[in-house]
Amino acid sequence: MNKELVKIREEIKSKKPTFVACESWRYKRIRERWKKPTGIDNKMRKRVKGWPKLVKIGYGSYKPARYLHPSGYRDVVIHNVDQLLKLDKNNYAARIGATVGKRKRLAIIKKAKELNIKVLNP
Repeated sequence: MNKELVKIREEIKSKKPTFVACESWRYKRIRERWKKPTGIDNKMRKRVKGWPKLVKIGYGSYKPARYLHPSGYRDVVIHNVDQLLKLDKNNYAARIGATVGKRKRLAIIKKAKELNIKVLNP
């Protein structure tokens, strides 16, 4: 079911504009990532026809698929085996915390295989 939601999310996302910093296509020194235009004569800020779109609330992501991993699961950060036991294997996937050491990480992966729980960063 969640795979379908991810597919719908990607389809909707493909129809949205790519938001870029003003005149990032013109100057190398300006990165492409989004930055709100603020100048008094800025064409993007004034929403002049032919200039890139501004970020607005209406461009938000598909609500049912929000926070889903591309695999279709919701990911939960796990730090020990006990937390792994509480997961529902149909809806959630485990992501092992960055501070977890090698011994405990191997134990979590072994237990996840037994329980058929997907680990996103084994």
